[in-house]
Amino acid sequence: MAHPSGESNDGAFRLDFDRRLMLQFRGSVVTSDAGLLAYRELDDALGLSAMASEVLADARTGKNGRHALAGMFRQSVFGRLAGYEDVNDAERLRHDPAMRWVVGGKAANGCAASPSQMGRFETKWLAADKNLSALSDLSGQWIDRVLARRPPKGILLDIDSSVSPTHGEQENSVWNGHYDCTCYHPLFVFNQFGDLERCALRPGNVHSADGWDGVLKPVVERYQGKVSRIYFRADAGFANPEVYEFLEAERIKYAIRLPANRIVQERIGHLLTRPIGRPPNEVRRSYANFTYQAGSWTKSRRVVAKVEWHPGELYPRVGFIVTNMSRPAERVVAFYNKRGTCEQWIQGRQGRDQMDAAVKSEVRRERRPSPASCAGLQSRQFPAHFGDAGADQGLVADESEGEAHQDRREGRQPWALCRVPDGRGRHPTESVRRHSAAHRGTSTAARSRAGVRRSIVLAFERKQGSGAS
Repeated sequence: MAHPSGESNDGAFRLDFDRRLMLQFRGSVVTSDAGLLAYRELDDALGLSAMASEVLADARTGKNGRHALAGMFRQSVFGRLAGYEDVNDAERLRHDPAMRWVVGGKAANGCAASPSQMGRFETKWLAADKNLSALSDLSGQWIDRVLARRPPKGILLDIDSSVSPTHGEQENSVWNGHYDCTCYHPLFVFNQFGDLERCALRPGNVHSADGWDGVLKPVVERYQGKVSRIYFRADAGFANPEVYEFLEAERIKYAIRLPANRIVQERIGHLLTRPIGRPPNEVRRSYANFTYQAGSWTKSRRVVAKVEWHPGELYPRVGFIVTNMSRPAERVVAFYNKRGTCEQWIQGRQGRDQMDAAVKSEVRRERRPSPASCAGLQSRQFPAHFGDAGADQGLVADESEGEAHQDRREGRQPWALCRVPDGRGRHPTESVRRHSAAHRGTSTAARSRAGVRRSIVLAFERKQGSGAS
């Protein structure tokens, strides 16, 4: 490169591209991935690949290695950045002019690494214990290098699990009943900028929060003393006392979805009673605050509740959040609902890994609320983003009026509530007042209109039949 550091001598952060590159219109030297050159220059300016080459150990013992470890590392990373997920793509990429320039060294005038070389690099050399440990910390080191140029005042951490379907007899690939596939169950931690702080690849049958401390604690330790505030969000899969106590000990403000139970629902029973009168056409929302202590907790904590009545739906949508924040309930819910951005980042990475579309549609269908499944205030009534591990108890984000009508049953009003279930197949002892007269009148009117329409259709068909004969 013209400037190995990627920066000019005046100290300003500026990309200086190699002037030896030329634009030509010859088919043998044309590339469709010229955008990788800009990323390579940015990589040189920040020194990310150089940092990786310093911490990764080269396990090769021979002296005739054609490509340096840093070059193959760049080919692996930049290939996926361009959308080439499989090492078999290296057969074509090794001759691509842009990729050869990205790899550098001998590849600039010859060829990049072959599929067999990339296969050994990813499955043998990188899989060494020392390199696996270095790769776990590498993402955080990159983030520190970038954020050092403009340090943030606070950091926001989102933790979530996901699904990575597998094919064949892969190690630790286990059947997951929720996703209905054989898969891995990885765990991710993102910050508010979309940077992957840390991750862990886990067997497909582990719980969502399994091994959370090994992923979250190193990230928190890295930021302690560097930023003034740390915030944390997670779904109900991480609602356990160990997580609460760790966050409180580190003075981290958190908002974690709390699974519904009979006790917390009784605390907001006045909000679960269907209002009298004709239901409006817009969504009605209510919020509540109260303190709650579960049997496994060492102290009581603040719980924020949100209740939504949607037109055409039988039961309200209810969600609970346990938090140590002092902000109003509406702001706590708004803060938590933004964790959907984390799920979008996970979904985007899964899309680049060519996730099976059939698995996506199956999971979405299982998580979508249906009229037949409205038997309780359970989490599957809440629209959720793809990417959690079956324990996603996240509050539903505010929906527009058009989206709220998607479950309305044509020609019928919602059934009157008799009891409010607790989400586990049981009912509290206190019943909710039903409007039987209004319900009977609405149902009778709907049946009468349907009967009149059927009579008209039958009479018309008989008339058409007699005319034809």
